[in-house]
Amino acid sequence: MGYAVGLEGVVAAETILSHVDGEAGRLIIRGHDLEDIAGHLSFEEAVAMLWSGLVPVGDVRQALGGARAAAFARFEPLGRSLTRSFAGLTPVEGMRLLLSSLPDAEPEHALLCVGAAGLAAAMAIRAARGADPIAPDASLGHAADLLRMLNGRAADEGEAAALDTYLVTVIDHGLNASTFAARVVASTEAGLFSAVVAGLCALKGPLHGGAPGPVLDMLDSIGAPERAEAWVDSAIGRGDKLMGFGHRIYKVRDPRADVLKAAVARLKGRDNRIALAEAVEAAALKALARHKPGRRLETNVEFYTALLLEAVGIRREGFTPFFAAGRAAGWVAHAAEQVRTGRIIRPQSRYIGEVPAEAA
Repeated sequence: MGYAVGLEGVVAAETILSHVDGEAGRLIIRGHDLEDIAGHLSFEEAVAMLWSGLVPVGDVRQALGGARAAAFARFEPLGRSLTRSFAGLTPVEGMRLLLSSLPDAEPEHALLCVGAAGLAAAMAIRAARGADPIAPDASLGHAADLLRMLNGRAADEGEAAALDTYLVTVIDHGLNASTFAARVVASTEAGLFSAVVAGLCALKGPLHGGAPGPVLDMLDSIGAPERAEAWVDSAIGRGDKLMGFGHRIYKVRDPRADVLKAAVARLKGRDNRIALAEAVEAAALKALARHKPGRRLETNVEFYTALLLEAVGIRREGFTPFFAAGRAAGWVAHAAEQVRTGRIIRPQSRYIGEVPAEAA
């Protein structure tokens, strides 16, 4: 029997949801290139497209607003206690606690999963800061309301549009670790909330959902555009990894990076570090081409994710929760698709331990 470390190259599912072509630098979501939907469709429209034929949906914007309100009624007592009884939790751990409180038998559970995930992200981040939760406004778009509940003020049009683009960009991305975890749990018929919590637990790991934060650490160290080239050359000379460059799957530029770069460019000129980031990106790509000529180390999604989320008022401890807020729609879609197969996911292992001697 063959064995693939990390299931590398093993096909474990057939899906109509998304396709990642790392060689061509292409991400297809339900038959559309990412560049044709992110920044063009709202998050609600993208959810309706992703779920089409799998999860019944009506007016997603209205239903998602109602889902946030329904989730708040359940979360508020627990959310207030987070600031006191759960002071040691990180925001993603607080989010995990909130989502785990929802029963799998809840009606309208698919939309409630997504509404609750966004609400839980905002509430858990505020709880980590010692702030009380803010009730949702069901009349707002999902991205605008998440920023309002997080920052305690209405998001302006540019901020809401930028976060909306981000949520669409991360809505699905093939059979990554968190999506596979969600499908495994869904295959047991444990329920959608259990599948989404499983996805969140996998996303929590620093090898998966925690990558964008160190991009800001790098920008902190560089400090000013004129220092970028010397800093990058020094880091590469020491053998340090440049955060935000290179990707395990994409052998050319990550298409999500281009989408988010365009969204970030529309926020330029505000109180943010976009000009610094552009200088760092230019210096890094130039230096990587010079020092590692045989490798294609392009800008990846983490680089501009960090810039975009920081620019709309999300601190680095909130990056993974907001990633989960967008990806929850993908987890729901994959869970629904997996349940339709009627098969539990049950791979085999190869035993390499000791075998007792047979009896004489």
